[in-house]
Amino acid sequence: MGKAEAKKIHKLNTILDSAFELFTKQGVEKTSISEISEKAGVAKGTFYLYFRDKHELRDRLIYHQSSKLFKEAAAALDNVVACSGVKMKFDDKMIFIIDYLINQLSQNPLLLSFISKNLSWGVFKKALTSKTTDDEIDFKQIYYKMLTEEDTKFNEPEIMLFMIIELVGSTCYSAVLYNEPAGIEELKPYLFNTIRAIIREHEITE
Repeated sequence: MGKAEAKKIHKLNTILDSAFELFTKQGVEKTSISEISEKAGVAKGTFYLYFRDKHELRDRLIYHQSSKLFKEAAAALDNVVACSGVKMKFDDKMIFIIDYLINQLSQNPLLLSFISKNLSWGVFKKALTSKTTDDEIDFKQIYYKMLTEEDTKFNEPEIMLFMIIELVGSTCYSAVLYNEPAGIEELKPYLFNTIRAIIREHEITE
């Protein structure tokens, strides 16, 4: 990577980090582009080299933060599989990744709140496949690779992922932020059993 490209990526990450801090403190609508630019130490015109407006930046933040979490979870899974030498089934891999994500989000309620408040399936679907910097991954590619490693075939895998993401997102939001209807650790066994049931429902048995 050349110096110019490295400088460009550094500016992008600085804008993302500054916007995330402001968005989580005062909300997207109450944060101006001028505030983001000032905090990032860049000219307002520089902001527009990267983003059309703050709503595009908000979506890009969701891609960025989600991708980093999935990258960490995937690396942790690979490490466990490599160390144990045991082949894990698809549902066990999914539970491992989800448990990792829940634990990380439980330690960062600001990130959980930001993602949950601003997330739609369209945005999240793009987050799964967007990779514009080296610290991001295409999680959808990893997801489909996990599926192809199985002897079992699955019907409508994207719908299956949608159902799981919606379930995990709503459960985490209520349980982590508000301890409702119970704490997340108490809910995990029920959540994981339901995820396994969703996966079984999508298995092709014929």
